[in-house]
Amino acid sequence: MPHSQDMTTALDPGLLDALQHQVAVFARRAEQTRLGGTGQLRNSMDRAAYLLLNRLDQEGPMGVKALAAGMGIDSSTVTRQVAPLVDTGLVKRTSHPEDGRAVVLQLSPRGLARLEEVRASRRQLMVEVTEGWTPDERESFCTLLTRFNSALSARQSAHAGQVPATTGSESAQTS
Repeated sequence: MPHSQDMTTALDPGLLDALQHQVAVFARRAEQTRLGGTGQLRNSMDRAAYLLLNRLDQEGPMGVKALAAGMGIDSSTVTRQVAPLVDTGLVKRTSHPEDGRAVVLQLSPRGLARLEEVRASRRQLMVEVTEGWTPDERESFCTLLTRFNSALSARQSAHAGQVPATTGSESAQTS
């Protein structure tokens, strides 16, 4: 397999520049809007909260370490990000069903309702943003974006010496 430097010079530098620029613009726009969807500002949710709530919804109750490992982030980061979600009642801490000494995080009914509200709003945003796209174009974009996110995750994990975090449940969701 060619060295990554060899691959970079073999590819069109102009295309690579355009790609990295579009990724940067996308990241900025996503953060600016918080991909808040349509309608009221209350439909926005920061990225960390959305990803945490989404993972708990998709995979069920779990401990901080499992949540962190699944997301490819540090346990202390998860602990810090979960605290306001617990404080606002979107996530609840409960005893592990098999080991009462362990604590697991669980999406609360209020958290699920809030997540569904944000998902519906984001779905509408995706409809509006991709208006004029064919179903095949939407599917292709989602497939390529998922592939891109998976490659970034694998690269980050390899550099950190970790097992790659799964991005399927985060990116395959209708957001």
